[in-house]
Amino acid sequence: MKNKDSYNHLRGESIFLDDITIQQDTLFGLVYDSPKAHGKIKHIDYSKALALAGVEAIFTAKDITGENQIGGIIPDEPLFATDEVHFMGQPIALIVAKSDQIAKKARELIQIKIEELPVITGAKEAFDKNSFVCDPRTFTLGETADTFENCTYVFEDEVFSNGQEHLYLETQGAYAVPQENGQLKVYSSTQGPTAVQKTIAKVLGVAMHKIEVDVNRLGGGFGGKEDQATPWAVMAALAAFLLNKSVKLVLNRHDDLRMTGKRHPYESRFKIGLDHDYKIKAFEVDFYQNSGAAADLSPAIAERTLFHATNSYFVPNVRTTVYNCKTNLPPNTAFRGFGGPQGMFVIESAIQKAAEALNIDASVIQKKNLFQENDTFSYGQIATAALAQKAWETAEEKFNTTALRTALNDFNKTHKTTKKGLAIMPICFGISFTNTPMNHARALVHIYQDGSVGVSTGAVEMGQSVNTKMLKVAANAFGISLDKVKIETTNTTRVANTSPTAASSTADLNGKAVLVATDALNERLKEVAADMLNTSVENIFFDEDAVFQNNIKKFSWETLIAEAMLRRVALTENGHYATPDIHFDKTKEKGHPFAYHVYGNAITEVTVDCIRGTYEIDKVQIVHDFGKSMTLGIDIGQVEGALVQGIGWMTLEEIGFDKNGKLISNVLSTYKVPDVFSAPKKISVLPLETEGHKHAILKSKAVGEPPLMYGIGSYFAIQDAIKAFNPNYKKVFHSPYTPEKVLLDLYKKN
Repeated sequence: MKNKDSYNHLRGESIFLDDITIQQDTLFGLVYDSPKAHGKIKHIDYSKALALAGVEAIFTAKDITGENQIGGIIPDEPLFATDEVHFMGQPIALIVAKSDQIAKKARELIQIKIEELPVITGAKEAFDKNSFVCDPRTFTLGETADTFENCTYVFEDEVFSNGQEHLYLETQGAYAVPQENGQLKVYSSTQGPTAVQKTIAKVLGVAMHKIEVDVNRLGGGFGGKEDQATPWAVMAALAAFLLNKSVKLVLNRHDDLRMTGKRHPYESRFKIGLDHDYKIKAFEVDFYQNSGAAADLSPAIAERTLFHATNSYFVPNVRTTVYNCKTNLPPNTAFRGFGGPQGMFVIESAIQKAAEALNIDASVIQKKNLFQENDTFSYGQIATAALAQKAWETAEEKFNTTALRTALNDFNKTHKTTKKGLAIMPICFGISFTNTPMNHARALVHIYQDGSVGVSTGAVEMGQSVNTKMLKVAANAFGISLDKVKIETTNTTRVANTSPTAASSTADLNGKAVLVATDALNERLKEVAADMLNTSVENIFFDEDAVFQNNIKKFSWETLIAEAMLRRVALTENGHYATPDIHFDKTKEKGHPFAYHVYGNAITEVTVDCIRGTYEIDKVQIVHDFGKSMTLGIDIGQVEGALVQGIGWMTLEEIGFDKNGKLISNVLSTYKVPDVFSAPKKISVLPLETEGHKHAILKSKAVGEPPLMYGIGSYFAIQDAIKAFNPNYKKVFHSPYTPEKVLLDLYKKN
């Protein structure tokens, strides 16, 4: 089954936020933001901007009719700064004008005086100054201190992983349209429609039912629109509410880069202990997360780091602690993997450190420590249907890793200025929101009189093809053709109180909700059909747009629906689904937080130009746990996209701030993302043979986030090539591994 949106995407006919036909007299918003990273606001003069023809209003915190607060997990983030600013790019006011051009001119006329205060940009610096957004958290299993004393080998080191810009094609934005009786309809480019609705209501001081949020699709999200789409929608809504006119606010690319948070940079310190047989007996990490100036989703992201700190490996004694360090940068936020990649990079670095010191291949340690059935994760969940070993062995067999290593060694012996490197990257990623109450969804299903079907869910389409999966679930459930089903926009009036489209759980949660609704409708319709045919319900099933009795086609789907209407049978159903079995006690940091885990293994090969420091990703060969994929082509596409995004994070995408907190990687000439030349020359993805999981929709496992971690292998493959050129090189773990760093390491004398 193909992506249902492909045809319109190709023809440029898909409707995104900026394609919505705007009403006459719509006004345009532009944010005035702080030019300093930290300081006290002493004076602001808006007079010249307000005097400019075409400027309708400038709104600040004093104009807010409810609360000046948009913080979700922790209420620590004002919509508009008042007395003090905490990061460069922090919103201070909203200019509303008759055009974008007028608003831009007005912004240049605003004068501000700020008394500058000390600026913190690094996580460890914030830690040393006792600057945090929340209390630290620690996961433990067994006893590490005593175990280290009995380990044959113990290694320690530091690891740094930088941030990453989401660079969604569609920037942040919203369009707010007043309705009657003080109500608003807000079109928002958001992964979390309910969060937008709830926050608008709070800031305006009105009930949630006064606010309708509608999302057709996003031009990319990657987590950057889970929480950080909210302020722009709130600003547009506030202006529309106060002026009683439609207001559109879409950030230009430079504003988006400057004002929004990124993937969290992490500074970490690890200690790993192994026995004589290279089994990992103890592992400790302190993670210093650069949260930025406000909490945003940082506490939840830090939690996910702890959940995935041991990746695919069973370690009987673990202590991992994460510190949410408050800095004067834009609040960092969700990004594909949600803290998991930062955790996995550390343990993979620890294994590489140990392997280098022991003069063995890292794969020896990796393979010996993979999760087995009934092993325990550090958070207390028991590994069931553990496929780490199977994924590894399948990759060994299908891709012949022994032969790959032999060919690589032969190449390196005969080439002086180019060297090849290889690395293996297993993954284990838990599927569910780690905050248990968020694991629920609803679906509203209508069957119309002509037999066509409308489906509304809380799932937001953002390029991952969730609408295609919902379409297939509904069509299969009713046994009707795909063209009879329409997937509606995501709307808070039709489906309320939704969790965001995130955590790789959206297809599972919303698909299961669709099944609950369609099952209830099918039960009623089978009773009608059975009565029409004077038979029992057990003999009835629907397929091929028809009603079957004991494998004999009797009449059409449309005939059945027409009869159901005559009999006044309800043809609308609301389905509610909450993931069973999951729970987590944060007071003990123990529980069963995940519905299931996704496993896989990637083998990455690279070639490094040892004169220039440049490199090519020759090929990445992957065995991935799709379960029983319901849309294999789409799912493989997700693996490929996630892989390249992960490679970008590990190799090219370097976020840079100066000492004053100014973003210096603020254009695409200073921030490099993978292009066709930096993507792998070859990507092979083989599905792991498995029975799937009962909590996955139709046993088709989640695929959005787990494959990003395959990209981590590129870092270590490059190091492997450097080691072949410079045997004296001692590995360091400081990503991204840009060509500049590679060139220095090629000739480093330790």
